[in-house]
Amino acid sequence: MKVVLFANTDWYLYNFRRSLALELKRLGMDVLLISPPGPYGDRLLALGLRWEPVPMERGSLNPLKELAFLLRLRRLLMREKPSLIHNFTIKCAVYGSITGRLCGVRARINAVAGMGYVFTSTDLKARLLRPAVTALLRLALGGKDARLILQNKDDVALFQSAGLVDAKRIRIIPGSGVDCTRFVTRKEADRSPPLRVLLAARLLWDKGVAEYIAAARQLLGKGRKIRFILAGAPDPGNPAAVPVEEIGEWVKEGVVEWVGHVDDMARLLASVDIMVLPSYREGLPKGLIEGGASGLPLVTTDVPGCRDVVTDGVDGLLVPARSADALADAIAKLEDDPDMAASLGRAAREKVLLTFEERIIVRSTVGVYHELLGVP
Repeated sequence: MKVVLFANTDWYLYNFRRSLALELKRLGMDVLLISPPGPYGDRLLALGLRWEPVPMERGSLNPLKELAFLLRLRRLLMREKPSLIHNFTIKCAVYGSITGRLCGVRARINAVAGMGYVFTSTDLKARLLRPAVTALLRLALGGKDARLILQNKDDVALFQSAGLVDAKRIRIIPGSGVDCTRFVTRKEADRSPPLRVLLAARLLWDKGVAEYIAAARQLLGKGRKIRFILAGAPDPGNPAAVPVEEIGEWVKEGVVEWVGHVDDMARLLASVDIMVLPSYREGLPKGLIEGGASGLPLVTTDVPGCRDVVTDGVDGLLVPARSADALADAIAKLEDDPDMAASLGRAAREKVLLTFEERIIVRSTVGVYHELLGVP
């Protein structure tokens, strides 16, 4: 059996789906990964996986370019003749599913982490695109041989209320999983002042970056000796991207340390004391799960996706979205009560081991493949 995994970046395939691809290969499937070109393609090839670049532009609205890409994708699928195509993100879901149906691909899986920019933004561009994208999604997600994988119950309710998909075609799988052998809890003896707080995410405004900076200013202004660290790279293809120039100003101000993109997240997480993610909405935040796997107390917002990782007062703290004051109070609370912080960190690690461990997630995903392909 041949399977195609289609994502909008090679970075995503390498960081989020390489374990799935390797497991499918181990099971005897012929796996082809496709994405726009990038530096992670060579890493996939080095693992013995098949990867092929395709000329998709994530933010393009040029009808001629989009048509040319669809024709290219059609040629690829006709050449490969896969039994199943697994698409990640909304644009890939629309293009991969519709083209797959036209090419006679037997089974189609779409994994979508939330509704994306078109549905969550109030920008004029997003509002103008919404009706067309809604119609295309209904077409892409439909069919008895299609399944939609969502990461939390809030997204299930959202997709159903929008009339995008039949409930019986939805499967909930919480994220892409974390290898808990890579992420370990740091010994208390290795911890020393000052407190180190980390926000690691794509640098988008809707990840709560502005609130993080405001909370840092507030706490530093009160004389607290805390190091605020920001990890991640700007995402120029996203309309919500934080400008690099603004990040540079924060660094000059001394409010935050920016470490850029980090490949070795396990090492970074082993060097900090608290992980925060003040996001406005998530599918299921892998960075937060990695923080939990590292035994860190977690501070995040009480929004879909984030509250699926953190139970307030049990394995972390939940704060209202868009509230820098609440975020600052939660960080201060953990600094003032190290015993509580340690207890939350231990509970976070336990939850990840039971719910989000990579092998559990891969096994569940392969189960959806078997369901569609009739493999016992």
